[in-house]
Amino acid sequence: MGKAARVRARVRALVRRVRAAVREDAGMVTSEYAVGIIAAVAFAAVLYKVLTSGQVSAELQSIVKRALSVRM
Repeated sequence: MGKAARVRARVRALVRRVRAAVREDAGMVTSEYAVGIIAAVAFAAVLYKVLTSGQVSAELQSIVKRALSVRM
């Protein structure tokens, strides 16, 4: 077997391994979706608490009032 043939054989073997690895990790499983959803809900709950806190709520109202009172 010549040098070029050995290189081609190694490249083919490498491509087969990469394709097999990609097929194994093609997508998320149900447990990963569940963890992602739980994390998103937790983040939304924290964001809701921050935005509805007294100080942040007052600042947001102040910003809206200033924006509505601007004359064009």
